[in-house]
Amino acid sequence: MVQGAFKREVQVGRIVLLNSGPDAGKLAVVIEIVDHNRALIDGPTTGVARQAFSYNHLTLTPLVVKDLPRGAGEKVVKKYLAKSDVIAKWDQTAWAQKIATRKTRASLSDFDRFKVQKFKSQRRYALGSAIAQAKKQAA
Repeated sequence: MVQGAFKREVQVGRIVLLNSGPDAGKLAVVIEIVDHNRALIDGPTTGVARQAFSYNHLTLTPLVVKDLPRGAGEKVVKKYLAKSDVIAKWDQTAWAQKIATRKTRASLSDFDRFKVQKFKSQRRYALGSAIAQAKKQAA
């Protein structure tokens, strides 16, 4: 059997990350596939309204809500999301952590950036000293 390059398929229950629009950066669930360009998405726990959304403006995540019925209502979607605990799984991924770090760094003030610079300098000094000490003992 030949495996394709794509590992993530557009399917009902797939968790997607929105890339554009007022809800950019939020998660939603694919509720129904409208056509080859759009899917009906809903994010009852993340604040995303039910809407048809273009595939070009969303990114498929590896997370899927299992056995979600096609065209499910908002209450059903909430129940399945709570049961599968997929939002907590998303928060544990490196992808979500990288997005959170990026958001935190973007909100730093000048003084906060200065403190980060000083902490990095201290870390480099401590690490360099430890490496020099280890090389000295090894020789």
